[in-house]
Amino acid sequence: MSMLRPSMSQIIKPGDNYYAFVVAVAKRAREIAAEQEEEHSLTEEKPVQKAVEEFAAGKYRLGSAPQIGE
Repeated sequence: MSMLRPSMSQIIKPGDNYYAFVVAVAKRAREIAAEQEEEHSLTEEKPVQKAVEEFAAGKYRLGSAPQIGE
């Protein structure tokens, strides 16, 4: 099993809740999977990896909606 990159410790800030981060990533991964299913598109990238990358890029933050225009 491979580790996700970037790691959680690189994404969340001191004082942020690890559990909340994991729940937020899981929720976004489910959204990504549903979007792919609706569009009947398959990608090599797994939904969880894509969700982690979106959080790392700042598209999503804990307890927030996606940033418009990014």
